[in-house]
Amino acid sequence: MTDKHFTLTDPESGTETKLNRYDPTLGPSVLDITSLYSDQGVFTYDPGFGATASCTSQVTYVDGEAGVLLYRGYPIEQLAEHSNYLEVCYLLLHGELPSREELAEFDKSIRTHTMINESLLRFFNGFHNDAHPMAMVSGVVASLSAFYHDTTDIYNPEHRDIFAHRIIAKLPTIAAAAYKHTLGQPFIYPKNDLSYCSNLLRMFFAVPADEYEIDPVAAEALDLLFILHADHEQNCSTSTVRLAGSSGTSPYSAIAAGISALWGPAHGGANEAVINMLEEIGTADRIDEYVARAKDKNDPFRLMGFGHRVYKSYDPRAAIIRNMCHRVLAGLGQQDSPLLEQALKLEEIALKDEYFIEKNLYPNVDFYSGIIYQALGIPKSMFTVMFAIARCVGWVTHWCEMVADPNSRIGRPRQLYNGPAKRDYLPVSERN
Repeated sequence: MTDKHFTLTDPESGTETKLNRYDPTLGPSVLDITSLYSDQGVFTYDPGFGATASCTSQVTYVDGEAGVLLYRGYPIEQLAEHSNYLEVCYLLLHGELPSREELAEFDKSIRTHTMINESLLRFFNGFHNDAHPMAMVSGVVASLSAFYHDTTDIYNPEHRDIFAHRIIAKLPTIAAAAYKHTLGQPFIYPKNDLSYCSNLLRMFFAVPADEYEIDPVAAEALDLLFILHADHEQNCSTSTVRLAGSSGTSPYSAIAAGISALWGPAHGGANEAVINMLEEIGTADRIDEYVARAKDKNDPFRLMGFGHRVYKSYDPRAAIIRNMCHRVLAGLGQQDSPLLEQALKLEEIALKDEYFIEKNLYPNVDFYSGIIYQALGIPKSMFTVMFAIARCVGWVTHWCEMVADPNSRIGRPRQLYNGPAKRDYLPVSERN
């Protein structure tokens, strides 16, 4: 923070307002505009909040121009290579990497919170078997408020920790139950002796009639995907969690709001859209045809998985996940996958074609994640659910940060009103 400021002057009245400038650890400085309305009688206008800092945060830093992603200061490349998802969860929640003892205790706590109340399982019987899994997951997560209301004093740090451990542990169990419900298969209970991702795979794919052997490559791939999706600064769903949570509502309700926001195709549904696109293209020899269509402004076709709202260069997560994609497909004997062949050709074109380069349309993390999920046997309808499991820790971390901030206040954006001016009511008999 600094005492530097900008001065804004109204050209008509000459009224001056000093806007304090705050300098961050990394990234652009921000101007404090809280006095602008009282001094000048005007609001700022920023549709989509693309140039507005909605809060202060110490969690995640993204530099879209340089292709940088840091969790608590640690580069995503280092965490992806050396860490695991639960250690990253601890880092995000607590701000520092854990000691061996702290990690073991955290891991044990997550493992022992994976069960869900039997009443929750009966909730799924109220959904049609063709209901979208995200609809089921968001509804069941919201209902957790009715089961743990005795430990949801949001201003009690101990209660916040209990909530964090519970939701991170139980969301995979809820997600697996939703998946089993769509299949009409029996629910598989979690096993506390399995790792986080191995447990998830077992709950997804095991059946009572057969033994299920967990593929270590599949578990490793999921763990990596979860690390890469754990947080991404003030994105749509995270901002939704913060906004909902700012009212003081139950944290489970705030997370359910985030899940609903993530469900949107412009946010968490992008990796599903990539698979749909590749299936529409069909074969690699049709890539040039579809690239030409993507360049045609009059053609509704768009290439999915390219470009990013924040990143103006190569998405750092895409480079990491690309290598894992090859490992997974090779490990599962799917290295000759037609989808991968198409993806590689598309990527090659995007990295060389001037059209893509000028528009910063580089492959993003969604470009490869869907291919990995499909190779693991996870259906497209569950892709966004997997994203929600991974992003849950980011939502929880930002919610905790907001609640603990003494300067936090209820979110209340303003607007530029363009509706009718004041008018008088007319009885129906007098209307034309």
